Amino acid sequence: MRIVPAIDIIDGKCVRLEKGDYQKKTIYNEDPLEVAKSFEDHGVEYLHLVDLDGAKAGKVVNYSILDRIASQTGLSVDFGGGVRAAEDIDTIFDYGGSQAVVGSLAFKNPDLFFSILTQFTSDKIILGADAHHGKIAVGGWLESTDMDVIEIIKDYVDRGVQYILSTDIEKDGMLKGPSVDLYREILEVCPKAYLIASGGVTNLDDLEELQAIGCESAIVGKAIYENRISLKEIENWILSNGVSNK
Repeated sequence: MRIVPAIDIIDGKCVRLEKGDYQKKTIYNEDPLEVAKSFEDHGVEYLHLVDLDGAKAGKVVNYSILDRIASQTGLSVDFGGGVRAAEDIDTIFDYGGSQAVVGSLAFKNPDLFFSILTQFTSDKIILGADAHHGKIAVGGWLESTDMDVIEIIKDYVDRGVQYILSTDIEKDGMLKGPSVDLYREILEVCPKAYLIASGGVTNLDDLEELQAIGCESAIVGKAIYENRISLKEIENWILSNGVSNK
């Protein structure tokens, strides 16, 4: 299982929210590039970069930070937040992104999403299927829907989606453990999908549990910034697991 540290961006700074609440923001570093380099120095190969400004605004805002990190590190960066058009995907790749995370657009305009999936191929597009009490949430987690997260994920996988990133919003930024039951249920109905778990990871035991149920990746954010999981521990995990999709 790949370990993918996260950098969330607001106003150009590295932050974390609690349950996606923009009013519950903690700034951890003024320079996301500095944070990305520290990850790379400890053997990390992958980065999850989230444009929270873009997610809230409904348009990508922080391309320049993607450009800085992609051009000044060797990290493979998946980028999401505010993607609303095929042109946004082009720009993500132009600025050095390796994968694009598409959330709100996928559910508000599925025809366009599946057109994008065909155009850019399924290994380049990650479906951002975030859950709030079992339902899909969109618009930077500010809007709820009545779409069942398990049913919609299965439908989208049946139609060609390969990578799924799912955050249980109630777990995000709370350091109370990941939503293992949700991920287990997703993998039961989509056993061949590459599931990226996100939200709630607190310690190495959480990572081992996610690996045991079959998650392809686990995103780690606040646990790193709050020193619940050290970069040295992540380095040792990477060395012992020998996982790389580069």
